[in-house]
Amino acid sequence: MEIETKEDKKQRKALDSLLSECRMVLPGIQALFGFQLISIFSEGFETRLHPEERIFHLVALVLVACAVALVMAPAACHRQAGAPEVSERLLRLASALLLASMVPLGLATCIELYIVARVILGERILPILIASFMVLALATLWYLVPRLHARRGRTIRSREVETARS
Repeated sequence: MEIETKEDKKQRKALDSLLSECRMVLPGIQALFGFQLISIFSEGFETRLHPEERIFHLVALVLVACAVALVMAPAACHRQAGAPEVSERLLRLASALLLASMVPLGLATCIELYIVARVILGERILPILIASFMVLALATLWYLVPRLHARRGRTIRSREVETARS
């Protein structure tokens, strides 16, 4: 029986946290996917949407399916690597897969927002503006803010190390 090192425990905890994040994101993605599937069979889908908007809906549906695959992939990788085996490489791969899932999920969300706004408002310009705003909001909240937060954290830790050395 191998003794688990501090680094092993740290990696296992990080992977457990990452897999929990995947489990938290998945129900929301599944709800969006369900909405997309139900709407196709709803009365008015053919008549209320222009042909190109039905294609947009299909594209969004495919994007959500891709997001589901990417979010579920870390658990599959973990199982195939052997549940007790946690490596830095597996952790990086799982993180990259979860982060990658946010791109198709965000795009699908914005496409669906455009379609819903277009049906409700009956025009195209305002829905395009609404969806564009959402693209910017998601990019800011999902990518820019975390990167700035991480950078600020590194800067603060660097200052603390310098202060401790002085």
